[in-house]
Amino acid sequence: MRREEWIVESEEWSAEREEWSALRASHSALHTSRAAPRAPCSSDLVAVGGDLHPQRLLRAYRAGVFPWYDEGMPVCWWSPDPRAVFELDGMHVPRRLARTIRSKRYRCTMNHAFGQVIRGCADRTEGTWITPDMIEAYERLHRLGVAHSVEVWHSALLVPKLPLGNAPSRNSVSLDCSGEEQLVGGLYGVAIGGLFAGESMFSRRRDASKVALAFLMNHLRRRRFELIDIQMLTEHTQRLGAVEIPRAEYLRRLQCALLVDTTFTD
Repeated sequence: MRREEWIVESEEWSAEREEWSALRASHSALHTSRAAPRAPCSSDLVAVGGDLHPQRLLRAYRAGVFPWYDEGMPVCWWSPDPRAVFELDGMHVPRRLARTIRSKRYRCTMNHAFGQVIRGCADRTEGTWITPDMIEAYERLHRLGVAHSVEVWHSALLVPKLPLGNAPSRNSVSLDCSGEEQLVGGLYGVAIGGLFAGESMFSRRRDASKVALAFLMNHLRRRRFELIDIQMLTEHTQRLGAVEIPRAEYLRRLQCALLVDTTFTD
């Protein structure tokens, strides 16, 4: 589907040009929270209104469009130009990160805790675009097998456990070694054909989100995905090797990726 075909019924949507300046102003803080290096422009916003039902979301992703808005606002639909992507072999893995991955300090899983991951991504001191409605919508997509998560786990450290009221001694100190794992990072996104559209990631320990990304990239290569969309470039993703491409090129590559016969999991 070409961008020009992203047309919706007038009774459901409103995207008048005179409203865009106000919408862009209200989105300035939202863009800051994504650490985007540039401000949005009117051509990035392609529609306003509608809902987050699965059929509409899937139609949007197939057209190169995604939802992004503040709580209390109508749903805003975006198609940035340029568009940020990761090439399948384009992730830069610094030596420290490579050592962390080799150390097996973290354990990665897929689709084990989608709800926890999306809520971890929403838990940001600077504010978030992941509203309760967005969480509900993407959890529906997850139940339908379209939205997926990567989880990063870390085992609880062995902590000295002292008897109350006693000073530590060789005989009185025991170790709390329950071995329970904690969710320390992760990411989530939408997979359609050979497209993976990354939505957000979070980290509660050093390098945890980067480990999740490296795990995802390896997984997508094995599954023969062709396009990894991250929507907008940030300083963080740029350091990891993400690049920007023109919207027209992204839409062309998107149509090819949608034809790929693959799935995120078996």
